[in-house]
Amino acid sequence: MDTASSAARAQQEPFRPHRVVVLALDGLLPFELGIPHRIFGRPKDARGRHLYDVVTCSIRPPGPVRTDADFAVQVEHGPEALATADTVVVPALYEHGPLYEQGVLTPELAAALAHIRPGTRLTSICTGVYVLAAAGYLDGRPATTHWADAERFQALFPRIEVDPNVLFIDDGDVLTSAGVAAGIDLCLHMVRSDHGTAVANDVARRTVVPPHRDGGQAQYIHRPVPDPQQASTTTARAWALGRLHEPLQLRDMADQVSMSVRTFTRRFREEVGVSPGQWLTQQRVERARHLLESSDLSVDQVARDAGFGTAQSMRQHLQTALGVTPTSYRRTFRAGGNVDVQVPSGT
Repeated sequence: MDTASSAARAQQEPFRPHRVVVLALDGLLPFELGIPHRIFGRPKDARGRHLYDVVTCSIRPPGPVRTDADFAVQVEHGPEALATADTVVVPALYEHGPLYEQGVLTPELAAALAHIRPGTRLTSICTGVYVLAAAGYLDGRPATTHWADAERFQALFPRIEVDPNVLFIDDGDVLTSAGVAAGIDLCLHMVRSDHGTAVANDVARRTVVPPHRDGGQAQYIHRPVPDPQQASTTTARAWALGRLHEPLQLRDMADQVSMSVRTFTRRFREEVGVSPGQWLTQQRVERARHLLESSDLSVDQVARDAGFGTAQSMRQHLQTALGVTPTSYRRTFRAGGNVDVQVPSGT
């Protein structure tokens, strides 16, 4: 079937937003419960239609669900809603019981999860990963959770490849994230994978959060708040972002903040969580994605403007970071379609 026929067929098919079902369990953290609604509830297409339909369900009939705060939340859907999901999100929860003590599901939770259809995309935020692990979805696969809980989680589920150092892991149909802000990063990553950089960046702007933090970035840094008496690398990062098309050297960036290369490299990693070289590559990939989606520039010109120099170099970096070629990426997102974008668990 040619491109024109595919486009015509797509126009004839009835519009159906992607259904995201958020599973609310007793002991849930209200902040994490709100993340999927905030991120997936924003995106709209050119006709103003919501791209996602987000609902919340519990493992019992509609009613109150306890939180770890001094209030409960009223959930309007029972477990049957899981059968309608294209994506299921399990937010963080703090509730002692067989799930945490033995790594097994309660009969009630197991019965609820049985509603999930094969092929449904599964996602966890922070300790919500215990649910996916106990259900067997993560056996033999990589996963992450909050760094403070990773050692206990690994001991309870030895068949899972736990990486406590990353913000999130995209393993195709199963995605896991670390705590709190990393849940936002993961949800934005999913929007970006589904609908492209422009849509995800718009959601990030409206939510007033950074548009992109790579999944392989460190969960935590040893000096989360730099000493006010010491210089920051912020100025160097801003300087570099305005010159991504140029062949930037580490010495050039260090000079912007009057540091030695050694001091700058150490301070940069402490503040950002990755090396200056890794950060530059991430920014250039994001720049290339934006240009491929939003401009008619040739692939060669996009490569030059993003700082990769040649189309071959950009192709290699996009293939590594996203699992697709520049041409495939542009064709997919300029057509409003979907692509299987993969993000490595580490960088």
